[in-house]
Amino acid sequence: METSDTSSTSVGDRVPVGAVTLALAGVAVAAYLTLVQTRVLEPGWDPLFGHGTEDVLHSSFSRALPFPDAALGLVAYAAEAVLGLTARHGRWSRVPLLPLAFDLVGLGLAVAALALIALQATVVGAWCTLCLCSAAVSLSILAVGRLREARAALGTVRDRRAAGSRWPQALI
Repeated sequence: METSDTSSTSVGDRVPVGAVTLALAGVAVAAYLTLVQTRVLEPGWDPLFGHGTEDVLHSSFSRALPFPDAALGLVAYAAEAVLGLTARHGRWSRVPLLPLAFDLVGLGLAVAALALIALQATVVGAWCTLCLCSAAVSLSILAVGRLREARAALGTVRDRRAAGSRWPQALI
């Protein structure tokens, strides 16, 4: 079933190359930061803030989770890349859950980026060049013209729900 919004028919016709490329760059940065955080690589490289990478990645805040917080970014970036690669013609009308998940991960990355910047400034009191690069990647992913496909997917879900579908069926 297609949405009543015919202007959305060209939405999602191709892989979002910019977002996938940025997500893969995020994977690389987050993988490096995870290796530094787990002390596989020592010390962490930081061309701008000296020992800032070490201070941030080994701060009490970064140890608050039972696993390296950089690994969480690695997983999110990888999920974003995989979800971006699932983009095919009309996926928003066939499986609206995929573009919704794609954009939710992107939004989550952007929120995490803003939190990361704020925490470095206020709680940790140090700056990490690659952490800031990761934040820039996260914000850039959101800025590359996203959310159009999610709006079309929400229209599909709305139409399916109006036709009597239950939530799980409306999403997949």
